[in-house]
Order: sequence, then structure tokens, then C-alpha cells
Amino acid sequence: MEPIYADDALLVFVKPSGLHSVPGRGDDKQDCLSARAQARYPDALIVHRLDRDTSGLMLMARGKAMQSAMSRAFASRLVHKRYQALVDGVLIAPADSEDGWSVIDLPILIDWPNRPRRIIDHQHGKPSITRWRVLAGPALEQSTRVELEPYTGRSHQLRVHLKAIGHPILGDTLYASLDAQNRSGRLLLHASELAFTHPVSGKALFLTSPAPF
Repeated sequence: MEPIYADDALLVFVKPSGLHSVPGRGDDKQDCLSARAQARYPDALIVHRLDRDTSGLMLMARGKAMQSAMSRAFASRLVHKRYQALVDGVLIAPADSEDGWSVIDLPILIDWPNRPRRIIDHQHGKPSITRWRVLAGPALEQSTRVELEPYTGRSHQLRVHLKAIGHPILGDTLYASLDAQNRSGRLLLHASELAFTHPVSGKALFLTSPAPF
């Protein structure tokens, strides 16, 4: 698997939709981005993950020291991430949005009886914040293209938050209605931007990947 960025410290790949980030349980879930990367770069280690059905930019570190450095950067919110999605329905930014950006601030909890689903739970959920704005550009009928910035990094955060405001992501088999699921053959969510300071050189890196939908 070819990276779009590679040096002695870091690798960045564009993960396709449908590919696991790391191996899952069972022989049929061993093909994943980390295994493909390690076939060429044996020192490649996971720093963060994307859901299986989410495509886009994924960073890997080369060696334990770089993995620790970039894990700290993610934990300290020093890594800038943006996503694009196509959501069900016509989504309009509120009149009081700042420069077109709005915020979803809703706590997320795992739905234990229905794992791996997550739910909004104001009593027990973990604080979860997503910024979003409407983008111009191609969209399917009765859908809206949005850009998303997760301030926190909860599992399924973007998918759960968009469902919570009534606009689930098209193709989302966990959170969208059957009609919205059937309008796409894949989850229409793509990690489109990564920006951070290189842990060795100190230079600012900004990587992009256009949404394939």
C-alpha cells in the first residue's frame, strides 16, 4: 500500500472505505491498513483509527518513540482533522453561526445492549464536541455536503452527532434510516485534512485528500 507521505518518522495513507484500520476478530478480518503498511514498513505503528467504513487520511508512526510523540499530540488536540460527509436532507446553518461554523455539543455513551452503536446520554455520556459547516459542491438530491471538525475523538462521534441533529450520513448502516442507508453503497464520510507539527523537524505539515463522492 503506497503512502501519500513518507519519511523516517511518519507515514500517511488514504484508507479506502470498507478496510479495517487494525485487525479484527476472526480470520476474515485480518486484512487491514496496519497490516498492509507493515508489509512494506515493518516499523509502522498505529497512532489513531478510522471506522472501517470511513475513508481518508490515516497517520502511522515509525517506531515506538514516534508513536508516543504523535499519540501525545492527538491527546493534546495538537492534530487538526477535518472530514467531509454527505448527509440526509437539507441542512442549513443557524443564523448565529460564526463564519458558517456551528457546534454540536452532545455527550456520547456506548449503547451496551446494541454494541457497537453509541447513543446521546446527558447523564452518563462523555463530553463530545463537533464543529460543522455546510459546503458548496456536488450533492445527491435531498442531501447536504458538510465539513466536520471533531474537537473530541469519541468512537462514531461524527455519525452519532449528525444523527442527533436529524441529518444522518448517507450509507450509514448503524445510524441512518433504511432509505438513507440505501441511497449509497458506502458510508459517505471521508477524512479529508490532517495538519500537525512534525515531531522531528518541527515543520508544519498539512495533508489533504479530496472526498471520493
